[in-house]
Amino acid sequence: MTDSLEAYRKKRDFRVTGEPRGALARAGKALTFVVQKHAASRLHYDFRLELDGTLKSWAVPKGPSVDPKVRRMAVHVEDHPLSYGSFEGVIPKGQYGAGSVIVWDRGTWVPIGDARSGYAAGKLKFELRGEKLRGRWTLVRMRGKAGERQAPWLLIKEADDAARPMSEFDVVEEQPDSVMDRKAPRPKAKPQAAVPDRLPLALHPQLATLVDRPPAGAGWTYEVKFDGYRLLARIDGDDVRLFTRNGHDWTTRLKELRDEVRLLRIASGWLDGEIVMLDARGNPDFQALQNAFDTSKTKDITYFVFDLPHFDGHDLTRVPLAERRHLLEGALAGKRPGRIRFSESFDAPVDQLLEGACRKGLEGLIGKRADAPYSSRRSPSWIKLKCTRRQEFVIAGYTDPKGSRNGFGSLLLGIHDPGGNLVYAGNVGTGFDEKLLAALLARLKAIATDRSAFDAPPRGLKAHWVRPKLVAEVAFAEWTSEGRIRHPVFRGLRTDKDPRAITREEATPVKAMKAVKPVKRPVARATPAIKITHPERLIDSHSKATKGDLVEYYERVAERMLPHLARRPVALVRGPQGVAGKLFFQKHDEKLGIPGIRHLDPALWPHHAPMLEVATAAALAGAAQMNVIEFHTWNSTTRAIDKPDRVIFDLDPGEGVSWATLVEATALTRQMLDLLGLASFLKTSGGKGLHIVVPLRPKWNYPEVKDFSAAVVKHLSATLPKIFVAKSGPANRIGRIFVDYLRNGRGATTAAAYSARARPGLGVSVPVSWKELAGLERADQWNILNIDERLKLRADPWKDYESSRQTLDKALTKLLPD
Repeated sequence: MTDSLEAYRKKRDFRVTGEPRGALARAGKALTFVVQKHAASRLHYDFRLELDGTLKSWAVPKGPSVDPKVRRMAVHVEDHPLSYGSFEGVIPKGQYGAGSVIVWDRGTWVPIGDARSGYAAGKLKFELRGEKLRGRWTLVRMRGKAGERQAPWLLIKEADDAARPMSEFDVVEEQPDSVMDRKAPRPKAKPQAAVPDRLPLALHPQLATLVDRPPAGAGWTYEVKFDGYRLLARIDGDDVRLFTRNGHDWTTRLKELRDEVRLLRIASGWLDGEIVMLDARGNPDFQALQNAFDTSKTKDITYFVFDLPHFDGHDLTRVPLAERRHLLEGALAGKRPGRIRFSESFDAPVDQLLEGACRKGLEGLIGKRADAPYSSRRSPSWIKLKCTRRQEFVIAGYTDPKGSRNGFGSLLLGIHDPGGNLVYAGNVGTGFDEKLLAALLARLKAIATDRSAFDAPPRGLKAHWVRPKLVAEVAFAEWTSEGRIRHPVFRGLRTDKDPRAITREEATPVKAMKAVKPVKRPVARATPAIKITHPERLIDSHSKATKGDLVEYYERVAERMLPHLARRPVALVRGPQGVAGKLFFQKHDEKLGIPGIRHLDPALWPHHAPMLEVATAAALAGAAQMNVIEFHTWNSTTRAIDKPDRVIFDLDPGEGVSWATLVEATALTRQMLDLLGLASFLKTSGGKGLHIVVPLRPKWNYPEVKDFSAAVVKHLSATLPKIFVAKSGPANRIGRIFVDYLRNGRGATTAAAYSARARPGLGVSVPVSWKELAGLERADQWNILNIDERLKLRADPWKDYESSRQTLDKALTKLLPD
C-alpha cells in the first residue's frame, strides 16, 4: 500500500522542524477539518479535510470567504498527517514552509454524497461545522495548465444561512486569531506602556556596553554577569523555540530545557536570559557549558531569565525595565521548573557588589537602568562591569607543542581592526588539559589552510594556519602598546559568536556615555532647533522602531552621511503612516517647509520646481520630523549637473535567487569592472540587493554613461545568462539577477549611503570594503537599531573613493572595440 504521507515527509527535516512526523490513522466517529493560517514567504491559509487517514490539503492564498459570489483559488498540495491538525508554531528558517502557523479554525465536516468519488472526480461537496466556518461548501478542480505539478481548485461557499456578503463581513479580517486554547489566564493588569501586538517571529537582544567604572547616581540595578551563552525563548502556546543572540535555532540542542519552558505559566511571549552550567559552588563554569554541548549532555543546563520583552499578546519593549521584571518574576512564580531561574537583582552599593562578585570568582556585573525601555541593540542603559579583562578572539593558527606536551603549543589569536582586517593579537597556551588539547587539534586540522588570515602575519613564528572559523574566549591581564595581550588564559570556544564580528572590546568611560533616556521622555529629542512631534509613534512594527528612533539615527550618522548628500539633488521617500502605510516619493518641497532643506537653482532643471539638497544635520533631522525615511540622490552634483560623477550598478535579485548567488554575482561584476580597468566600491542596499559604485571624473554626459552601463549589463547577461538578465520586470528576473543600469539616466536616483529604507526592519544602505563581501549575511543586516557597532569602525571602507575618480575612455575601448 502506498504511503500518501511520503511526499510530506520528504520535504521536511524532523530533526529541525517541530512539525509532527505523523502516520496514517484510522478514521474516528466524525471527520475533522482544520484551517491553518500560515505566514510563510507569503501569507496564506491551509485548508485541510480528513479523508482516508490523512488530511487532504489545499493552500488558499487569500483565505476562505463566506460570500458565495467570491471564489477563492485553492492549490492542491501534499497530504498531511491527522496530527498536523493541532500544530501551531514556527517552522524554522531554511525548512519547507518556513514561518509561523496557527490553527485559524477547526471542527468537523460532513460529506454531501460520496466523499471519495467526489474528491477523485474533482467536485467535492460538504458541510463545515467549525468555530468560524459553517454551512455548505464546494471544492471544484479547475482545468490546469499542462505540466502543472499542483492542481488548482476553487473553494466556494454555497448560499445558505451561514453565507454573508463580503462587503458586510470578511471572515479572515474580522477573526484573525487562533482558536486553540491557551494555557494561562491573562494577567489582571498590564503596564501603561504595554502595546497590544502579535508575537514577533524574531527578536534581536539588547546588548550591554562595557564601561570603565560604575556610574554615579541612582536608578541603576545590578545582576550577576553570567559566564554562559545568551538565549532567547519564544513561547507560542505549546510551541517553544530557543534562539541564540545571533538568531540560530538551538531548540533541538536543548530539548530538555524546551520541555521545561513549556511548563511555565506563560501562554505567549519572549524570554531573555543566559544559559550556564553551575559548578559545585554554584558558580557558572563556561568550560563545563562547552563540554555539555560537545558531548550532547545538556540536561543539567540552567537558564537564568532576566527580561520579558513580549508577554501575553503585548509588546513590552517600551515598558520600563522595573515593570517588565515585576511581570517576569510573577510569571515564573509558583511551580517553577528547577532549571529555569529568575535572575535576581541586588540592593547594595555597586562597589561592594563588584568586589563580592570578583572575590567569588564571577565574571562581573551587569548594570541596568530601571526606567529604561528594551532596545534591540547595544545600549548605554545596560552596562558591563568586569572583574578581569576578557573577550573573544578569532583563532587563525597554532604552533607545535614543545617538550612532553601533546596536541599543540599555543593558539594564534586575532581581532578585526576598524577596516575589517584581521590583526594579530598574541598567543594563548594555557587553560588546556590533555583532553581539550586533542579535541581542539582535531578541529583545527579540519580547517587547515596554507595561507594566513592575518593582514600582517607575525614574523619569526613557525605556525600552522587555519581558516578563521573558530572563536576563543580568553581572559588576560592587559593590552600592550603593540596591541598584544599579556598573561592570557583560554576559557573556551564560543560557538554562538560570529568570527567576522570580533573586534577589540574597549571600555567606554562613564563620563563619555550618552545620557540614558527613560521611557517617559520629553517630546523634543533631536537637534535643539528642531521640535520632534510624537517621537513615540511606531513606524515599523517589525523592529518596533519609533519616529524618535529614526530621528536619533539620522543625528548619529549625519557626519558620515552628509558627504554622500552634499551638492546632489535629493529625492525623499516619506511615510506618514510608517513603512506599512502609503509612501510618497518627492523631488520638490511642495510647501512642506522642511527645516534646513536647501532649494537648488531652478535653472539646473528647467521647467521643473526647484530641486532639493540636504546639506546639514539640521536638514536631516528636519526631514525625518516630516516623516522622511529614505534619501535618494542623483549621480551628478550641482557643479556639473549634466555630467555624472559615478556609475551605479544595482544588483537586484529576482524571486528564487539565494544570497550566496547574489554574493557570487557581485564578485563577478566587480571582476568584469576590474578587467575594464575601473575601480569600484561596494555598499549594501538596505533592501534585498547590493550596489556597486564606480567613481568618475565628470566628463561624460548622461546618455553616454547610461549606454556604457547598459553595455556592461548586456555583456554580463550574454556571458552568464543563468545568473544575469538584462531586462527589467519581475517576470524576467525569476531565478536571476537584474543589474539595474537604469539608475544611470538623468533624473534617476539611488538610495544614498547610510539612508534607511522604508521596509520592514528599517535596513540601512552601508558602505563596505570588498574584503567584507564574502562575510555579508544579507542586504539589510544593518538597520537603524543595530548599526552602532558598525559606526564604531574608525577606518572608512571608501577612503580611496575620491582619489579613484576615473574616465571611461579605456573601458569603452575594451568593451566596445569597434
